[in-house]
Amino acid sequence: MKVSFDYQYIGESYFGKIYRPVAKVTFKSPKSNVYLTTWMVVDSGADHTILPASLAQKLDIFLESDCQKDITAGIGGEQTIYFLKNKIQAQIGKINKKVPLGFLDSKDVPPLLGRLGFMELFEVTLKKNKVIFKE
Repeated sequence: MKVSFDYQYIGESYFGKIYRPVAKVTFKSPKSNVYLTTWMVVDSGADHTILPASLAQKLDIFLESDCQKDITAGIGGEQTIYFLKNKIQAQIGKINKKVPLGFLDSKDVPPLLGRLGFMELFEVTLKKNKVIFKE
């Protein structure tokens, strides 16, 4: 089974128009029948799949009790990250997987679909204007 998404136009820079590989992902709350659907940047340079901490509450996830606190480093320097203690149900297209998920308390980082435990479950192809996930 495979699913594909068109790149998202985000604006222009000195070098031209910028299109970003994105995927629509739905997460199911581990505690209730609540679902959260969000567009995520497909980031082959991201080790982890992360959401802004503000979305944790929408999934009935409490950072202090449901997550393990750690430090992560990236282009923006070191930040506190909250890793969900158990994997969460994620749906991409019609494909369901249990994946690890972290939360960053930063407004500067968009939802990122990373490699560890998520992208590595698929054959991912980045084409000129499409990202394709193949099981």
